[in-house]
Amino acid sequence: MLQDVAGWVPGEPVGNERLPADWGVDDAWVRRRTGIGSRHRAGEGVATGDLAFEAASRLLARAPAGEVDAVVLATATPDHLCPGTAPALAARLGLGTVPALDIAAVCSGFVYGLAVCHGLVTSGLYGRILLVGADVYSTWLDPADRSAGVVFGDGAGAALVAAGRRGDPGELLAFDLGSDGTGYDLITVPGGGARARANGKPPGLTDGFFRMQGGTVYQHAVERMTGSCRTLLDRVGWDPAEVDRFVPHQANARILRAVAERVGIAPQRCVTHLERVGNTGAASIPLALADAADDGLLHPGDRVLLTAFGGGLTWGSAALRWPGTPQTMCMDSMEGTQHVAPR
Repeated sequence: MLQDVAGWVPGEPVGNERLPADWGVDDAWVRRRTGIGSRHRAGEGVATGDLAFEAASRLLARAPAGEVDAVVLATATPDHLCPGTAPALAARLGLGTVPALDIAAVCSGFVYGLAVCHGLVTSGLYGRILLVGADVYSTWLDPADRSAGVVFGDGAGAALVAAGRRGDPGELLAFDLGSDGTGYDLITVPGGGARARANGKPPGLTDGFFRMQGGTVYQHAVERMTGSCRTLLDRVGWDPAEVDRFVPHQANARILRAVAERVGIAPQRCVTHLERVGNTGAASIPLALADAADDGLLHPGDRVLLTAFGGGLTWGSAALRWPGTPQTMCMDSMEGTQHVAPR
């Protein structure tokens, strides 16, 4: 079952009016194409592990008593290619020698992570697992690429997945996961890995930047998330009208609207917050959940449908009942005193 969630984003919002002048964009242009008004940047010296630590610390500070038996970190922007970031996160949190691993499913990472944690708990191997989705895309963005630069932000979201009783609020009911490696090159960072090194050529100046074929990705994202949601709704026996809250990966507003419409979920039941934080990768779903809970949009027992799509290509959906979590969830800023945006 899902016990609780919390989120954290770094620094002050970077509004559309503060985007580089040489991108030739204004607020109206960005909002029309993406629905995004601002995003957050980690800043110099701040990496994914730092954001993950902040979100996890806030979650664990208010968590019910009990041990954390394992740590799973979903990220596409690890602190290093080797080793994984999760063991360092576990040590920094003071969790001792618990098992810790990274999941590299890009923007689908949190949903994949939920499925992995659910399997580990229901198997009886572990009693409670800390799952974190965190990404610092700003470190991988090409300064000359406005298409990605206007969309992506930095952030982290954390969740606790624990054993529970069937029918209790927080129950993780079912999952649908998929991948299609024929679209491997649609979302990628070309350089840095073994494939690039195996070529024996010096890396190009732009090989380390994030690349995405936006138009093709849009088509795949809408198709795959729609299909996954339909499959999962059939599996759990929910009519789309019975979904209390639909929480899609916060990619861009056009994708969110298209998927909700095709699945048959009314706009007022869709949780969206990308207007204030942009696309935060694996962090986007837990951040959206934390924000919705803080706004009083989620209640114990609510039927919640999650869906995501990311590089790989990967996609996945999850159906759950919302837990009876505290009403103090929020996304804190770097200073720890402000919500992402004033209410």
